[in-house]
Amino acid sequence: MAFRRAAKGTALIGGGLLATIYGLSELAQYRRKQAQLANVKAVELADIPFKDQFPSRQAQLSALQSTEEFDVLIVGGGATGSGCALDAVTRNLKTALVERDDFSSGTSSRSTKLIHGGVRYLQKAIMKLDYEQYMMVKEALHERSNLLDIAPHLSAPLPIMLPVYKWWQLPYYWAGIKMYDLVAGGQCLKSSYVLSKSKALELFPMLKKDKLVGAIVYYDGQHNDARMNLSIALTAARYGAAIANYTEVVRLLKKTDPQTGKERVCGAHCRDVITGQEFDVRAKSVINATGPFTDSLRKMDQPNTPKICQPSAGVHIVIPGYYSPDNMGLLDPATSDGRVIFFLPWEKMTIAGTTDTPTDVTAHPIPTEEDINFILNEVRHYLSPDVEVRRGDVLAAWSGIRPLVTDPNSKDTQSICRNHIVDVSDSGLVTIAGGKWTTYRSMAEETLNELVSVHGLKAGPSKTMGLMLEGAKDWTPTMYIRLVQDYGLEVEVAQHLASTYGGRAFEVAKMAHVTGQRWPIVGKRLVSEFPYIESEVLYAIKEYACTATDVIARRTRLGFLNVQAADEALPRIVEIMGKELGWSDQKQKEELATAKQFLYHEMGYKSRSEQLTNTSEITLTTSEVERYKKRFHKFDKECKGFITTVDVQRVLKNIGIQIDENALHEILNEVDLNKNGQVELNEFLQLMNAVKKGQVSDSRLAILMKTAEESLDQREPVSVDRSCGGV
Repeated sequence: MAFRRAAKGTALIGGGLLATIYGLSELAQYRRKQAQLANVKAVELADIPFKDQFPSRQAQLSALQSTEEFDVLIVGGGATGSGCALDAVTRNLKTALVERDDFSSGTSSRSTKLIHGGVRYLQKAIMKLDYEQYMMVKEALHERSNLLDIAPHLSAPLPIMLPVYKWWQLPYYWAGIKMYDLVAGGQCLKSSYVLSKSKALELFPMLKKDKLVGAIVYYDGQHNDARMNLSIALTAARYGAAIANYTEVVRLLKKTDPQTGKERVCGAHCRDVITGQEFDVRAKSVINATGPFTDSLRKMDQPNTPKICQPSAGVHIVIPGYYSPDNMGLLDPATSDGRVIFFLPWEKMTIAGTTDTPTDVTAHPIPTEEDINFILNEVRHYLSPDVEVRRGDVLAAWSGIRPLVTDPNSKDTQSICRNHIVDVSDSGLVTIAGGKWTTYRSMAEETLNELVSVHGLKAGPSKTMGLMLEGAKDWTPTMYIRLVQDYGLEVEVAQHLASTYGGRAFEVAKMAHVTGQRWPIVGKRLVSEFPYIESEVLYAIKEYACTATDVIARRTRLGFLNVQAADEALPRIVEIMGKELGWSDQKQKEELATAKQFLYHEMGYKSRSEQLTNTSEITLTTSEVERYKKRFHKFDKECKGFITTVDVQRVLKNIGIQIDENALHEILNEVDLNKNGQVELNEFLQLMNAVKKGQVSDSRLAILMKTAEESLDQREPVSVDRSCGGV
C-alpha cells in the first residue's frame, strides 16, 4: 500500500513539473513548425529535376563520377542516411549518397514497424524527473506526427492494448498513458482509453482471461519500414541527389588544408559492387551514416579512434494473422527478464518481438533459436490456453542490429547514449549515430545544421518538415477503387499497390500483363496467398533493385512475411529480372542461390527446417506409429521403404488430383532430410512427430498424404497383405 502511495506521489510531482514545461514547449514547437512548413511550400513549388522518371542506376553512377565536386557525400543508405540526403538536396546542396548494399538492407528494414514516441522512456522521465528523457519523447512524438502526414500510404495509427492483471496497476498505467497523450499535445493520434475485462476480451479474444482486470489502449504509428526508407531515398533522387546502392567506400579521400596544415576529408574512393569498377567521388564534406558500421568508417578516417558503437541484436518473428486481431496490437511491458515485447498485426500477419541482446557487428545477422523460443514463450503467457502457440507457426524470423552508441565527448564514455550523437572528427568527417526510426528526420536536420556550420557551406534551414515523400501526394484512402475499375485488378491487389506505392501505383498497374482470365483482367500473382504481382518486379528495377533479394526483402516484403512463399516465388522473380537486365543462365542460377541463402540464414528458414532434424527422438505412441505406417504404405505400394514423386503422383491420379511435378519435388524436399530425392519411412515418422509437437505446422506433405488416405479409404479398403502387413 505504501508503495502504491509513493508511486502515485512521484507520478503527481513529475506530472506537475512536466505540465509546467508542456505549455512553453508547445508554444515554441508550434512557432517552429509554422516556419518550417513555410519553407516546405517553397520547395514543393520549385521545379523537381526528375518529376516523371528516375535516372537509371547507371546514370546515377555516371553523375557520381563526372561531378567535379559535391557539397556533401553521405555514406549509408538506411533511414538516417537517406534522410540526410533529402535534407541536403532540398537545401540546394549538391548531394551524393552511396550504400554498400541495398537501401534499407540493414537495421532500417528489420525494425518493429512502429513509429513511436517511447512510452517506457516517458515512464523513466516521470519517475526520475529526467528532463532529457522527456524532451526525447517530446521530439519523437512530434516526428511521429510528421511521418504519418508525409507518407500516409505507408503508415497509419495503430491501437495498442496494455493488458492489466493487478487492480493497483490500472490507475498507475492509466496516468502514464494519459501523460503520453498530453506530451503529444495537438499531435496526439487518438485519445487513450480504459477497457473493462469483458470489453478487452471482445476486442482481443485471444487474450488470457485468468486474473485479467482490464486493459488500457493507446495509439502509436505503424509503417512499412523498408518501403518508407526507400521512399525517402527516392524522394531525394527526385530532387536531384545522386544516389547509388551497391557502391562501397573503399577508402576516404583527404587533402591538406593550406590554412591549417591539417588533413581534411574531401570525398571517397568507391567501388561498384556489381561490376567491380572503382572511381572517386569528391565532396566538400562527408557524412558517416552507416548505423552499426559507424566505427568502421570512423577508423577508416582515424585508425586509433575509440569505438563508440554498442551493437544490440533484436529478433522478431512472424506468425499467422489469426494470432491477433486485424487492428489491435499488444504490449507486454515486463517480460520474464525485463525486456519489452510487442505483439502486432502487420501486412495481415502478426509480428512478435523484439529481444535485446549484445552482439557483434555483421552485415548478415541471423536469428537464433534461443531468441525465437523466448518470444514464443512470452507470447504464451499472454494468450488464452485455447490458442496453441506452436514453433511450427513461425513463418519468418529476422535479426536487426540496433546501433546504440556512447558519446565520445562525454566524461563517462561507458554510458550508452539515450538518443543520438553528432560527432565531427579532426579531419571534418561528420558522424551521425544512434537514434531510432521515428526521429530520422530531426537527426538528419541536426546533422546538416552541424555540417553546414563546420564546413561553412551556403545553405538555408531544413525544409523536410511536412515535405511529402514519394507516392504520398496523389494518394487517397479510396484510390484503390480506381485501380480496380480502371485496370481490372483484384481488390486485395489494388489495396496492396495503393498502400505500397501511393500515387505511383498506377504506373505499376500499367506494367501488369493481361491474365487471360475473366477476372482479374490484369495482375498475375507471384504466389497465390499474397497480393504481390509480377509487374512489381519490373517496377522494382526502376526503383534500383539489382538482385532478387532486393525484390523479396525490400521492394516487396514477401521474405519477411513467409520464407516458404518467398522461396516459391524466387524462380519467377529471377526469370523476370534476368530477361529485363540481360542476365546469363549462369547469372540467374547465382542470383537464385544467393536469394535462397538469404532466406535460409537471415529470414529464419534454417531454424524452421531444423525443427525436423532436431526431432530425432520419436515420441509417437505405438498406435500413432502404426497409423502413420499405414498411411505411408498407401503410397509405397512396393514396400521399398521410401516414396518418390512418382509414388505420390500415382496416388493423386487415382483420386483425381493433379499437382505440377516441380511443386511435388518442393513438397518432398521439405521432408527429405538427407537430400537423396526420396522420403524414407523414418523421415516421414519424424515429420509426423514434429507436427504432433507443434514444431512443424502446415506441412504440405503431411496434409497431402492425410487427405489422399481419407479419399482412398472412402473408395475401397486396403487389405492387410497389400499394406505390407503393417510392419
